[in-house]
Parts: sequence; structure tokens; C-alpha cells
Amino acid sequence: MLDKEELERIRREQERWEKTILQEALRKGGERQDSEFATSSTETKVIYTPLDIADIDFLRDIGFPGQYPYTRGIHPTMYRTRLWTIRQYAGYETAEETNKRFKFLLQEGQPGLSVAFDLPTQLGYDSDDPHARGEVGKVGVAIDTLADMEALFDGIPLDKVSTSMTINAPAAVIVAMYAIVARKQGVPLSQVSGTVQNDILKEYVARGTYIFPPKPSLRLAADLIAWCAKEMPKFNAISISGYHIRDAGATAVQEMAFTFANAIAYVDAVLERGIDIDEFAPRISWIFNTQNNFFEEIAKYRALRRMWARIMRERYHAKDPRSWMFRTHVQTGGATLTAQQPELNIVRAAIQALATVLGGVQSLALSCYDEALSLPTEEAQRIAVRTQQIIAYETGVTDTVDPLAGSYYVEWLTNQLEKKAWEYLHKIEDMGGAVAAIESGYMQREIQEAAYAHQKAVDEGRRIIVGVNRYCLENERPKMVFRTNPEAEQAQMEKLKQVRRHRDEAQVRAALKRLEEACHDSASLMPPIMEAVQAYATLGEICGVMRRIFGEYQPPVAI
Repeated sequence: MLDKEELERIRREQERWEKTILQEALRKGGERQDSEFATSSTETKVIYTPLDIADIDFLRDIGFPGQYPYTRGIHPTMYRTRLWTIRQYAGYETAEETNKRFKFLLQEGQPGLSVAFDLPTQLGYDSDDPHARGEVGKVGVAIDTLADMEALFDGIPLDKVSTSMTINAPAAVIVAMYAIVARKQGVPLSQVSGTVQNDILKEYVARGTYIFPPKPSLRLAADLIAWCAKEMPKFNAISISGYHIRDAGATAVQEMAFTFANAIAYVDAVLERGIDIDEFAPRISWIFNTQNNFFEEIAKYRALRRMWARIMRERYHAKDPRSWMFRTHVQTGGATLTAQQPELNIVRAAIQALATVLGGVQSLALSCYDEALSLPTEEAQRIAVRTQQIIAYETGVTDTVDPLAGSYYVEWLTNQLEKKAWEYLHKIEDMGGAVAAIESGYMQREIQEAAYAHQKAVDEGRRIIVGVNRYCLENERPKMVFRTNPEAEQAQMEKLKQVRRHRDEAQVRAALKRLEEACHDSASLMPPIMEAVQAYATLGEICGVMRRIFGEYQPPVAI
């Protein structure tokens, strides 16, 4: 921190520069009219100086990597010791087909897996349910029973490969399947690593793949977190998602604040079950979304780490430093991909990935260049993996920790994002917390307004999207489109029929009856779910019991 005399000297010199050199430059040439000169959350000035960060206390606000408040990273040496995990998102058709894609990605040098589930699975329907017709295996893999999970990880050792699973409303059921597959492989649950999203609250504001109302959904999520804290201590039982909030149109600040508001609701719910904060907080993980404003995204991850450290230490009085650490996976911005000139998405994803790495995250997936057209091809997945490998080994950005620290702009922007996120967070707490803000429709309206403002700027040409509203091609036709096998749905339904034919129906009915009884009281739902999965009850049958007891969520009508 500079002394007052030096700051005053800089202030005088800046005023002189603005009135002379800057004004003369603006008089001669002006500024471009094709840009708003803004991030998604704040206006951007011409230059930044020590005056913009005069209030920063280096040790309090920036510090050193590997120590509180972790602004510069959660590990002392960061990527000099261990690179981020490359974890491309994959899944389509049947478990057997997705198993082949997983093995392809592992062979290409990807050390971890990330599972995409189809819409029926995400919504708790079996593949032969009328609601599932036409959607089985389309946007992810179909998982109906334990048999599918066994096939999904056939030949993939769960003591050596960690798996991330993007599933929310039926997360408890999917994790139960994964745990039982690990046991069948002879892997102790205490050694199973991986992550399940299990973030149902953001579904009500951003994605829509919910089943039950918020309160029983929160109960189910908290039961899973508490169970994993005891049974699978190396497994991240929740990955709280800013990703989908941002992809729905939120600004970076809204992404930060709404995600932390949801996180506070989950933490409070688990604490109500008598679990100590330091028993489960070290396993809280995150998924965030990196979009196109390079410096905003770098500053965002620095601000997120500092905010979470303060929330955990000052609000929840966590004692274990691991509880203060913000560990996040990142997916580059799916909403930024264009169907027009899709090869340009390779450049977008590379720039977003570079910003993410400079922001200091732990795991990364690139949205593939053809995803605006279809599910990714193997070629697109390989390019996404290779892009990360080039950043890791050829650019030098991993040589030192937090290389943009001390930049007047980056430090100012880090502070601005944090300040504005706290303002949103306090407003949500005044409403009664995340559930109340969701039930009132507040978060949904804020995101809708931000999305509208962005689209309006694109339509008016104030925000340029290359290939969409500037530098377009005439008569352009998409080149590469991956198509799922139309016979996959029938094959999945036949497999489900075979499982039902060979299982012990009395055992299934008894397990589902115990689940129903647990739904009526306050007992943890995980033991009866585990029992039902072990008996090869289907995902639809298990979720169907909870549908009858808890009901289905109906969103508020927008006014």
C-alpha cells in the first residue's frame, strides 16, 4: 500500500494526463462506437492505476497462495506441482456406447471422467416411460438401473479414475448406483473419489430439470451430503453450480452471488443434521462457467476464493483450513458457442480456457466446437483435450502462481466483483435466503433481465459476436454433425425389460416400501435408496415413490 503523499502525486499526474494527452487523443480519434467497454457486470475505464486499489491491504486481501484468504490459489505451488484435471463431459445413447467414449478419452490422456445423463434420467423417468419417448440417450447416457451403471464403468477401475456426474434431482439414486458398482469392483467406499452435482436449487432458477418442490429436494441433497461425509469421505457429495446460472443469462456477479446463496442453504441444511462444519465442508466442490471477457473471468475466480474463505471462517467458524478452500471445476461457456462458423468456437474455448487457468482452478472441461450443432464428435473432444494440453505444456502460464496478481485492473476488478456479489448476497439473505428468493421468483427475474439486456446489446450491434452479427458468411452450412443411433432407445428399453424379468420382485417391493416410510418421517433417505438400488429397482420406481409423497414442483407464474 502506497503512502498518502505518493498517492496524491499519482492523482495529480493522472489528472494532468487526462486533461492533456488523453483529451487530445479523444479529440483526434475518439473511441470505437462498436463496444460498450464493459464486462458483464461493470463499466471499464481507460486505464487503472494505484489509485484504484489504494484500499487494498496486500496481506489481508491478496496474500500468498496456499493460505487464507486464498485469493492467489488454494495450493502454494499450484500448477508447478500438479496441473488441473482435464475432464471432458461425455455421454450418449446406452451405457455400453458411453463406456467406449470414456475409454477413448482416457486413452487420449484425460485422467478423469464426467458423465452427461439424458433428460429422462435427469428427470427421474425410466426409458420406457411415456414421458421419455424420443429423448432416451439423446443429450446424455440413459441410466435406468444398477445394471446400466455396471455397464457404464465396465473395465474402468473406480479406485484409479475419479468421476464427475452432472445429475441433480435424482442425484442420491445415481450416487447409490455408483457406490454399489465400486463395491462390486472390490473398492472400499472410503477410497472412492469423484463428484456429483446434487445442486437442485439452481435447477429452479436456471435449468428446469427438477422433480420435487424445493424443501424436500433440499432435504434429499443434504441427506446425500451427510451420508457421503460418513461413508465416502473422499467423494464430493455436492458440486454447487454457477455454470448453469451463467449459461441461462446471468452476469458474472449474479453467477457468484446466487451460487453462494444456494451454497449457504445447503450448508445450513447439513448442519441441521448434526454434522460438524469441518466434517463436510472440505468436500464441497463447485462448477463455474468461463465466458468471453478474459479479465473478468480471471478476477472472478480470485474473488470467489476470497469470498468463500471468509464465509466459511467468519460466518460458520470452520477451523479446518480445507473448509476455507474454494475448489472448482470449470466448463467453458456453452452459451457462447455459435452454430455459425463453428470452427471459431475452438478459438473461443481456448481463450476461455486460458482465462480459467490464469484464474487458478482445479478442473476444466472445454465446450466442444460442434456443440452448438450436436453432441460432440470424437474429433471435437480430442481438440478440446489437446487445447488444454497445449495451455499446460506450451504457453508458460503454469510456471508461476497467479501471474496477473498486482495488475491494477485485475485487482480492482477482483474487488469490484466481490463487492457487488456481497450486495446481492445480503439482499437475498434479507429475503430469507435462497429458497425464499427462488420461491418468490426473484433470482429467475434477475437472470431473465440480464439475459434480455445482453441479447438486446447483440441485436443492436453494441456487443459483437463474430460470425453472428459481424463478419458473417453467406449461404453457410454446418459441416460436422454427430447423430445418435435411432435404435438406441429400443435397445435401452429391451435391456430394462430384461432386468425387470430377472430381479427379485418381492425384494424390490419391500425396499420401495421402506423408502416410502422414510419419506414420511425425518430419517435419512440414503439407506432405503441404497437398498432399492441393490435390488435393481429402477430409477423411475425410486423417484416415483418420492413423487407420490413429496409432489412435483410447479414454478411460479412470471408477471
